[in-house]
Amino acid sequence: MPTTYRHLYAQIYRFEHLLAAYRRARRGKRSRPDVAAFEFRYEDDLLRLSEELRDGTYQPGTYRRFTVTENGKRRVISAAPFRDRVVHHALCHITDSR
Repeated sequence: MPTTYRHLYAQIYRFEHLLAAYRRARRGKRSRPDVAAFEFRYEDDLLRLSEELRDGTYQPGTYRRFTVTENGKRRVISAAPFRDRVVHHALCHITDSR
């Protein structure tokens, strides 16, 4: 019988949960301009993100693409905007803690 979880979505947009997700998402990335801009007004940004998630108006942003070369091999990387990374961390933490 598959496991069923109820009321998980409401936990994702709780401010406290988004704050913890924001702190996890910024590890090792605080010098990046997009992370620094989010950090400058993080409370307002997290409140707005919480409202968008709660109201169903949240839309993921545009990924940025860049190429890295490792061991002579080129790879194309697609990176989500920082606020989307916060949502990713919130979602993964909810599902991992169950």
